[in-house]
Amino acid sequence: MEAFFGLLFLIAIIVALTVRVVNQYERKVVLTFGKFTRNLTPGLNIIVPLMEKTINVDIREKAVDVPSQEAMTKDNISCTINAVIYYRIKEDQVERSVLNVRNLDYAMAQFALTTMRNIVGQFELDELLAKREEAAEKIKSIVDEKSDAWGVDVLSVELKDINLPDDLKRTIGKQAEAEREKRAKIITSEGELASAENLRQAARMLAEAPGALHLRTLQSINDISSDQSNTTIWMMPIEILDAIKGFGANFGKKN
Repeated sequence: MEAFFGLLFLIAIIVALTVRVVNQYERKVVLTFGKFTRNLTPGLNIIVPLMEKTINVDIREKAVDVPSQEAMTKDNISCTINAVIYYRIKEDQVERSVLNVRNLDYAMAQFALTTMRNIVGQFELDELLAKREEAAEKIKSIVDEKSDAWGVDVLSVELKDINLPDDLKRTIGKQAEAEREKRAKIITSEGELASAENLRQAARMLAEAPGALHLRTLQSINDISSDQSNTTIWMMPIEILDAIKGFGANFGKKN
C-alpha cells in the first residue's frame, strides 16, 4: 500500500513538472536551457522538466497611462499633456515581448512620452486643441513602428488632457467673452436694422392708403380701452386739427 501511494505521489510530481495549462487569453514562451524554442498554445501542453522553462504572456488588450509631461508648442506656449495607449501583443510574436524588452509597459510609456513631446512641438496651440485626433494619430504611428520589434500592435492613442498655464487660461477666457459680446452686438444691430426696415415699409403703406391709418388708430384705441388702468382718452377728428391749422394760418396773414 505504501508503494502504491508512493507511486501516485511520484506521478503527481511528474505531471506537475511536465504539464502546462495555457488559458485562451495567454501564451507561454518556452526557453530550453535559456534559449527560445517555441510558444505554447491554449490547452494542455507538455514540457521537459528541468530543461525547459515557461514564461506567461498576456495577449489581451492593455491600457497604459502616459504620465503628464510639459511640452512646448510650435508657437512657444508651454502646456502639460498626458495620454493613454491601447495595445496588445501579437499572437504570433509573443516571444519578442519577452526577448527584446525587459519591462514592456514601462518601455511603451517612456517612448510614447518622448514621442508626444516631439509631436506637440509640431503644432501651434490652436491647432493642437482643434486637431487633437490628428496629433494622437501621429503619436500612434510612430509608437507602433518602434514597438513592432517588441511584438506589439498599437491599437490607439488618446490625448486625455491638455492643461494650459493659469494666465493663458484667463487670456483665452477674456478673448472668448469679447467674442461673445461682439456676436451679441452684431445680432442686436441686425435686429434693429430689420425693425427699422419694417417700420419704413409700414409708414410707406400707410401713406399710400390714408384709410389704413384710421383703421390702425381705431385698433390702437381698442387696445388701450382694454387696459384696466384709469386712463382718459380724448379723441378728436383730424379734420378739426386741419381746420384749426388753416384758421391760424389765415389769421396770421390778416395781421
